[in-house]
Amino acid sequence: MAKEYSRTQRVADQIQRELAQLIQQEMKDPRLGMVTVSGVDVTRDLAFADVFVSFLGVDDQKQIDESLEVLKRASGFLRSQLARAIKLRFTPQLRFRYDASMRRGAFLSDLIEKARSQDSDYEGPLSDKAGREESESKE
Repeated sequence: MAKEYSRTQRVADQIQRELAQLIQQEMKDPRLGMVTVSGVDVTRDLAFADVFVSFLGVDDQKQIDESLEVLKRASGFLRSQLARAIKLRFTPQLRFRYDASMRRGAFLSDLIEKARSQDSDYEGPLSDKAGREESESKE
C-alpha cells in the first residue's frame, strides 16, 4: 500500500509547524510584525526549503521587502533552532518567499462583488427562474 504523504511532504509540514512557532516566540524584531507561515516546499534532496509567508495588515511592498529581509538575515538562527527541534541528518537551507495568495484572493473577491453590484440583471432572471420552477413543481 502506497504512503499517503511523501517524506518531503512530511518534512515540509513539520518545518512549517516548527517555524511558525519559532518566529512567533523567538523573533523579537519589531519590523517583522505578525507573520503567518502559509506553506513550505522542500526539495527532493531536502537541501532547500522554500518558506511562504504572509504579513497581517501589510500591503506596502516596501514593508513586505523589509520584513522578508529580516527573515532572510535570521535564517541562520532559525535553521539552527529548527535543527534542534527536528532530527534530520541535514537541515534544509531556508529561503523565504512572500505568499500573495491572500492579497490576490481579496482582490478577486472585490472584483466579483463589484461586478455583481453593477449587474442590474443579476437578481431579476435568477429569482424569476426560481419562482417558475417552484410553481411548476407544485402543479
